[in-house]
Amino acid sequence: MTASLPSEIASQLSQARTVLERHLAGTLQAIHLYGSAVDGGLKPHSDIDLMVTVEAPLAAPVRHALMTDLLCVSASPGADGPWRPLEVTVVVRGEVVPWRYPALRELQFGEWLREALQAGIVEPAMPDHDLAILLTKLRQHSLCLLGSPAVELFDPVPHADFTRALLDTVAQWNEAPDWQGDERTVVLALARIWFSACTGQIAPKDAAAAWALERLPGDHRPVLASAHAAYLGRAPDNLADRPTQVAAFVRYTRTVIEDVCAGPAPAR
Repeated sequence: MTASLPSEIASQLSQARTVLERHLAGTLQAIHLYGSAVDGGLKPHSDIDLMVTVEAPLAAPVRHALMTDLLCVSASPGADGPWRPLEVTVVVRGEVVPWRYPALRELQFGEWLREALQAGIVEPAMPDHDLAILLTKLRQHSLCLLGSPAVELFDPVPHADFTRALLDTVAQWNEAPDWQGDERTVVLALARIWFSACTGQIAPKDAAAAWALERLPGDHRPVLASAHAAYLGRAPDNLADRPTQVAAFVRYTRTVIEDVCAGPAPAR
C-alpha cells in the first residue's frame, strides 16, 4: 500500500534514521514506518513505529549504544514539544524468514524502557509472539524508508500463527495489576484484537474501537467509549478511577476473543 510520510514527524524521523544508520552500518537491510503514521493518521498519543531489519545479530556494545542514542531522538508520552515517543523493533531477517513461531526479536526500544536504559539495562534478544502481528501489520500498511517493501522482504504470517499471537497477547491480561496504569492502552488493544480475530485484518485503534462499540453490550460500552475519546484527545483519561468497570470489560472481551479464535478462520 502506498503511503506518504507525515510532514509533522519528518524531522524526528530523519534524526532517528541517522542514529539507526550510524549504529547499524554494514548490517542494516531495511527500515519500515508503520502504525498510525501510515494507517489512520497520527493521534495525540500515537507513537512513531519503526521496524528495522538487519542481517546479523548485534554485538552487546552496539545494542547498548543504539538504545542509548535512541533515547535522544524520542520523547516521553505527553512531553511538551513536537517530538513523539518512538517504538523501534529490530529483527534479524534470517530469524523471521522463513517464518517460524514465535520468531526471535533482536531488540526493541520504547519509552517504557527509558528508566531501565538510563540505568544501563538492555534486554537480550528473545522470542516474541507479537512479531506475528507486527509483520502482518507491516505487510498490510507500511512505508518503506530503506530497502525493499515489506511484502517482498517478509513472508506472510499463516492465519494459525496470527491467531496464536492474538491469544498469547490477551493471555497477558488476567488481573488488575496487569493493566493498572495502562488502562486506556489495554482497553483499546482488546478492541483491536477482537476486530483482528473476526476479520483477519488490523485496523487503527480508533477504527477498531468504533467497530467494537457497535458490537458491545451496553454495560461495557462506556469503558471503551472513554478510552476512545481519550485516545482522540477529546476527553481526559479517567479509566483508572473505574477499576471494576475496566476489569469487567477485560473479562468480557477476553472471553469473546477466545471464542472467536476457537472457531473457523475469517473469510479473506
